[in-house]
Amino acid sequence: MNKRTWMACGLLSLALAAQAQTKGGGIDAQMMQKITAGHSSSSNRAISNAIATNSIDDLAKNFKNAGAIDTRFSVETPKQNIQNQKSSGRCWLFSGLNVLRSNFARQHKDRMPVEFSHVYLSFHDQLEKSNLMLQGVIDNANKPMEAPIVSFFFKNPIGDGGTFCGVSDLVDKYGLVPMEVMPETYSAENTSRMARIISSKLREYGLELRKMVAGKKSASAIKARKTEMLGDIYNILVLSLGEPVKTFEYAFKDKDGKQIGKPKTYTPQSFRDEVVGRKLTGSFIMAMNDPRREYYKTYEVEYDRHTYDGQNWKYINLPMEDIAKMAIASLKDSTKMYSSYDVGKQLDRKRGYLDLNNYDYGTLFGTSFPMNKAERISTFDSGSTHAMTLTAVDLDENGQPKKWKVENSWGPDNGHHGCLIMSNDWFNEYSFRLVVDKKYVPENILKAEQQKPIMLMPDDPLFQEDR
Repeated sequence: MNKRTWMACGLLSLALAAQAQTKGGGIDAQMMQKITAGHSSSSNRAISNAIATNSIDDLAKNFKNAGAIDTRFSVETPKQNIQNQKSSGRCWLFSGLNVLRSNFARQHKDRMPVEFSHVYLSFHDQLEKSNLMLQGVIDNANKPMEAPIVSFFFKNPIGDGGTFCGVSDLVDKYGLVPMEVMPETYSAENTSRMARIISSKLREYGLELRKMVAGKKSASAIKARKTEMLGDIYNILVLSLGEPVKTFEYAFKDKDGKQIGKPKTYTPQSFRDEVVGRKLTGSFIMAMNDPRREYYKTYEVEYDRHTYDGQNWKYINLPMEDIAKMAIASLKDSTKMYSSYDVGKQLDRKRGYLDLNNYDYGTLFGTSFPMNKAERISTFDSGSTHAMTLTAVDLDENGQPKKWKVENSWGPDNGHHGCLIMSNDWFNEYSFRLVVDKKYVPENILKAEQQKPIMLMPDDPLFQEDR
């Protein structure tokens, strides 16, 4: 049998095999012929060769949109140093603490800024989330393992992502400490292995607790066993992150770096009272733009919280126009805000620029991407993935936003000096969450936010954690 005959027989065998294996909705030989038609043109071969040896983003980059970025902003809050979350999902914590340290600097212009420890709150976040998982398993132990809420806990026993309600609950409950009192550790900056180890223990413990409930063990016995389990988790966290400080000495410094008075002894709670001055809970609203749902309604996401006894992610759904107005009012008063985005869409990392026209994937692949924001959310194509600190806006002569700037937590050498600049068109399509102090919120929105919330489940495509 010569080579040509052998190839012909092989192709015939493949076609017959495809026909034999095909069921109603499968790819049969006729469909395959239509699928593959028109894909052997010289232009396609040239593009295929280019894609095989180059980055898709490099090839899709829109040259007409690749010029210098206008970095002037008409409204900008004072700059502060850029921090780095490294290989962790703690953007929500970095963004939240960025807001708090900015507020302190604004209120105490005669002092050096205070840097807060991220690992101190990370420790308590992981312990609290462990308790949330175990208690959630207990609360739902009479439901089958296949029940969505039970699957939710075992599939996602713990993670280091989150939202601003976590910042609020953790700071209100555990206080704050300066960064030098409890600095970062390797596992704080590289969380994946620690998270896998804790997740495995929590799944094991969850099964044990379900068996205890099924065996009619008393509530006190179940609570005692859960406490022992959390002791084991605490030990893992201490070995990985260091034990949280209970008291410490600290002295503030003036703008020249000179110590102000003698060091004082603080607890994390008393230090929080001095640098924040109030509890965070109740001082802000959380706004979201979800075009799938009715605007000016309040929604709450069940179990989307950091502490079992804390607050769920509760938000008022608003059009982007209202969100922009509140953001502008806050920025004009030099107040930064927690905000979150689908940051991977149309991101030019080298320039630190987000714009809808950065990359033309449609022309490169001979197709189009016509879904709107609501359709992208519904199909899991887009959602809130990363929190950053909204810090500036550029307004036109009519007071309308042209572009925005955020402080990121990927280090000072990333993007535009550690920041990202986004066009207003991109902002409208890919921003999702904004946390605003109530003093910048109009009365009609404050009133609407007080409605009884509509309860939603955490498996909704929009409610990913900010990482």
